[in-house]
Amino acid sequence: MVQLQFCALAVLGALVAASPAAERRVHVVKSSLAEIPRGWALHGTPPTHHTIKLRIGLPQSRFADLERALFQVSDPAHPNYGSHLSKEEVEALVAPQPESLAHVEEWLASHGFAVDALDRSPARDWITIVVPVHQAESMLNTKYHVYKHTESGMEIVRTQSYSLPEYLHPHVDVIQPTTMFGGGLRAFGITSHVEVVAAVPGNETDTSCATQVTPACLQQLYNTANYTPKATDKNSIGITGYLNQYANHADLKTFYQKYLPAAADSTFTEVVINGGQNLQDPSQSGAEAALDVQYAGALTYPTPNTFWSTGGSPPLAGNPAPGQMNTNEPYLDWLNYVLQQPSLPQTISTSYGDDEQTVPLDYATRVCSEFAQLGARGVTLFFSSGDSGVGPGGQSDKSQCVSNDGNATPKFIPAFPVSCPYVTAVGGTTGKPETAVDFSGGGFSNYFAQPSYQSSAVNAYIAALGATNAGLYNKTGRAYPDVAAQGTGFRIFEGGKESSIGGTSASSPTFAGVISLVNDALIASGKPPLGFLNPWLYSGGYKALNDITSGNNPGCGTAGFSAAQGWDPVTGFGTPDFKKIVAALGLNV
Repeated sequence: MVQLQFCALAVLGALVAASPAAERRVHVVKSSLAEIPRGWALHGTPPTHHTIKLRIGLPQSRFADLERALFQVSDPAHPNYGSHLSKEEVEALVAPQPESLAHVEEWLASHGFAVDALDRSPARDWITIVVPVHQAESMLNTKYHVYKHTESGMEIVRTQSYSLPEYLHPHVDVIQPTTMFGGGLRAFGITSHVEVVAAVPGNETDTSCATQVTPACLQQLYNTANYTPKATDKNSIGITGYLNQYANHADLKTFYQKYLPAAADSTFTEVVINGGQNLQDPSQSGAEAALDVQYAGALTYPTPNTFWSTGGSPPLAGNPAPGQMNTNEPYLDWLNYVLQQPSLPQTISTSYGDDEQTVPLDYATRVCSEFAQLGARGVTLFFSSGDSGVGPGGQSDKSQCVSNDGNATPKFIPAFPVSCPYVTAVGGTTGKPETAVDFSGGGFSNYFAQPSYQSSAVNAYIAALGATNAGLYNKTGRAYPDVAAQGTGFRIFEGGKESSIGGTSASSPTFAGVISLVNDALIASGKPPLGFLNPWLYSGGYKALNDITSGNNPGCGTAGFSAAQGWDPVTGFGTPDFKKIVAALGLNV
């Protein structure tokens, strides 16, 4: 042990000596914003004792190998299809180079941190420190301010730019919270595009989804009604919860008593992360959490259901006590937790997102790479595509649809994390026969390139589109959504009362529920779960979906995109058909 410590210190010393002292004092901008993101306003100066939890992301040395492995285990034509990686195999691929570790540790030590006491991720690719704002400002050669979100009233502590010594730049991918404001983060269902109204009396026996949505109508519509899960000891489904959205056990029981009596005595497992809470007071329940848990559970019963309650977005009000955190970056909190778990639900649904351009590119890239780790481990990740069509404002208003790079260029506004190419994006439909719902988010990323798995389908749509919307979207960007499901008129119970709600936040847990049943059938047959769905989907799996060919998603003063035969940026390849999907996978259920 003494010899190992001596060697480590020798390496560290050699690396430090290799960097001239003058170079180590010169800070160069690492990340900056051209302007305060729209929706936020400068509000003041944080107290010097206000603490910040800084996460330092070190370069993942073999991420290209991880990505290659992800596509191999997800491609039905590859010999490694279904051979998902273990937690330890993934961690080995994303571990930073020793040189990066040494440089970052030396820098932290120079600011008074004990290297052997640092909070690290299992792969050592993240280091987390808690510092008072004045120390963060010194380390990053910046100035933090309090910014207020004009719509929600949320206050956060951020900076528009931060710097690092130039020699550190190759050894640090990202440090947050710094320039990450968010839009703010919102649920794709609790928006101005969603009506929450009193439930319509009667119609409880309607199994068509034509007038309202219940578990029974979804089971009929998506062909799951006669399937009983068989692998409930191995298969499970997970739901993420943010922004003080709490799933209520009493509401779930009431929902089941009315719509799925056989499940009335079942519930979900709640896991609290980073200050999240388990509030069971009916007055504290949330419509988003109720929707996600009630429908994911009803469609997959008796499959185990986990709800993660993740904190991370408290307001900064008045004079916060020492130690108060303020991040509004719950994705990293959630990812940091789940990636440490030895086993995970095979299917996970998330109904939240930001405008992509409000998320710094370095942060978005790193979060996206974390999703790739989950996919490599065999997890199917679903994200709602958004409830603003191609951008806010509908067909009558294009004032909000401009770039935030200082040039105010007219453009459609894609969403994140749904624009990440390692997740499956779910758009919305309505009625029967199904058509695209007009708020279904869809478009093309300005951050992430179009992945090869979708090039043929997407480019065929773009070619048919011609000059429509020219210049408003990025033809070479990752296109979304990939699939769709019902998104209006979902009956839920919230705070003991029944109501009707919609949004693509309903579509994502619905599609996830169907795929969770597919994973159950696969596992029960001795086969691996689907994992990252998109390569299978675009290579032929789409033939098992119901193609949606009518409707559009207006926004930004335009009619948006239109649904069409095959893939389109409104409903993707369409809605699920459980029996066709399992048949396409060679199963007889």
